[in-house]
Amino acid sequence: MLSFVLSFLLALIPAKSPVAGPVEPCKIYGSVYLETDPARRTYCHATVYVEPEEAFADMLVFKENNRLFADKVGLWADAPARDFADYVLLVVTDRSRADFSIHYTTVRSFAGCKTNN
Repeated sequence: MLSFVLSFLLALIPAKSPVAGPVEPCKIYGSVYLETDPARRTYCHATVYVEPEEAFADMLVFKENNRLFADKVGLWADAPARDFADYVLLVVTDRSRADFSIHYTTVRSFAGCKTNN
């Protein structure tokens, strides 16, 4: 009987959205999954544009091979699937539709946020 009442009470709690809202780009690190399907936009934390030029990017990103080493801002490890990622970001092709822009760097010490937020 107790399990029935508990199940009933849990059913009354409204379901939360998978993503609470946009995150600050200067706080993103760890495992990141880059989504390319616009139909899954609601499951993403933010939208990102991959900038070809370093000078115009909001953040410089260094790709880590191991998730354990992606422990500071701008250090990202590719997640194999959306469910295993700390952050899910939708990649857009139009910069005006992105929340922020990134540029991949080959130097680990250059990774980080370029804005003063």
